[in-house]
Amino acid sequence: MKLGVYNAILHDRSLPQAIEIVRSLGLTGIELNSGGFLPATHIPKLGDVLDSDVARDEFLEQFADTGVSIAGLNCNGNPLHPKRAIGEAHAADVRRSIRLAERLGQDRVVTMSGLPGGEPGATVVNWVVNAWNSAALDVLDYQWDIAAEFWREMDRFAADHGVKIALELHPQNLVFNSADVHKLIELTNATHIGVELDASHLFWQQMDPVAVVRHLGELVVHAAAKDVRVNPEWARLNGVLDNSFRRLGPDEPRTNLGGDEWANEWPKRSAWDFVALGRGHDTEFWTEFLRAIRDVDPGMWVNIEHEDVSLGRIEGLEVASKVLLEADAALQGAR
Repeated sequence: MKLGVYNAILHDRSLPQAIEIVRSLGLTGIELNSGGFLPATHIPKLGDVLDSDVARDEFLEQFADTGVSIAGLNCNGNPLHPKRAIGEAHAADVRRSIRLAERLGQDRVVTMSGLPGGEPGATVVNWVVNAWNSAALDVLDYQWDIAAEFWREMDRFAADHGVKIALELHPQNLVFNSADVHKLIELTNATHIGVELDASHLFWQQMDPVAVVRHLGELVVHAAAKDVRVNPEWARLNGVLDNSFRRLGPDEPRTNLGGDEWANEWPKRSAWDFVALGRGHDTEFWTEFLRAIRDVDPGMWVNIEHEDVSLGRIEGLEVASKVLLEADAALQGAR
């Protein structure tokens, strides 16, 4: 398998330093952020790379003889956000990332399907979790019309540049499960839209990531290795949709998500947490996950995404890479 790291956790270091960390972990790829919720920290001269062959070649030279290559681009964001300052900016980042991927010899761009408002003139997103009433289905009909138009155009744009768009099945997006994937493909007749299979968001929804991979098959075009631990003490009381988040103030460290929106503080008594590989599901599970991915495409990238706040940046990558490499070794030994 092709195993790497999503670079967001290494944004505090230079690209050469990040590449060396990935190499030292025994991994061979680094997925680079190219916009959306997070800046393209490791591509500081992105515009120059798009326009100049010299700048592009100088950028790629940083990977020469390192044993580490680019493992896709990532511009996770909300390109359907009803606020123009967010939606239009993130949509532009998706288009720019597709062009950048072609320039860099890449064929995968990871993003999210996005989420519109619930009606014309809305300024905030509206995630319908359980459409038991007719008004909720009216909202979804409106949102799907917006999504279909956008992704139909974006699919053609990706096809023109030889790139596959990999949508992360992330809640608070219109497309967050298998049924939604099929609906988007049917509405758009897309040929260059698929899925980034991030197991973590499937776990807490009580989905089976291995079953989802096998069900979606060739629609899975990229993968993320991130684990989740469900905390029974609080899950049994509040369920996995608990909203006990705390708003962070402007005087506190916080992450901007575009415009005037910010990430909130995670619940202290959380029903579930993102954890490093092995701390939610054991090596045996990750072996089966890799097996399912290999059966779809043995050349697919599987990149670690580290969001375990109980572990340091490098410590978490070390824990995760050990489990992922052990799972890969077990898979190879089972041949």
